[in-house]
Amino acid sequence: MLLLREIRPALSLIILFTMLTGVLLPAGFTAAMQLAMPYQANGSLITRQGQIIGSALIGQNFKSRIYFEPRPSALMGTDAKGNAVATPYDARESGASNLAPTSAALLVSVKQRIAAYLKAYGPGPVPADAVTASGSGLDPDISAANARRQAPAIAAARHLPAANVLALVSHMTHGSLFGIIGTPHVNVLQLNLALDALPAS
Repeated sequence: MLLLREIRPALSLIILFTMLTGVLLPAGFTAAMQLAMPYQANGSLITRQGQIIGSALIGQNFKSRIYFEPRPSALMGTDAKGNAVATPYDARESGASNLAPTSAALLVSVKQRIAAYLKAYGPGPVPADAVTASGSGLDPDISAANARRQAPAIAAARHLPAANVLALVSHMTHGSLFGIIGTPHVNVLQLNLALDALPAS
């Protein structure tokens, strides 16, 4: 009986705080966010014609010449035989290449990306985010400078005036946080959807 009298308060506190911190607080926060910010609380999902086509928080692997390309993704997976294969922007995983700045393999891949970028978008400066992978492998944004460099080639592929596509990039650009954190950037999925909505010339 003495042991039960000693244990009962501890068990009561465990049950109380489990209900408070494991059930009531999460339910309260979830309800509050559903009321205050339902778009963000539900994963910032983007829909078209009632279908979910992605999230503003997770990049997609656009490779067509009529779309803006995302930042390179270094994600790797395995095929049916267990061989390592590139799985860029696979939302089931996240990670970086983990190659050091002194890595010869990293240097080779960056040089290859620079050559491919110049071939696709012509001579000129190559933004760093166009040739280096993000830490997550799922970065949804590219720099505004990267988007502006891609714009003329995409306009040509779509038979649109370059000025129209550049104006769209400017319209879709988000500034630095508080004017000092980060660089001006564009969400690639949202930009490509807006690009599809541009009227033909």
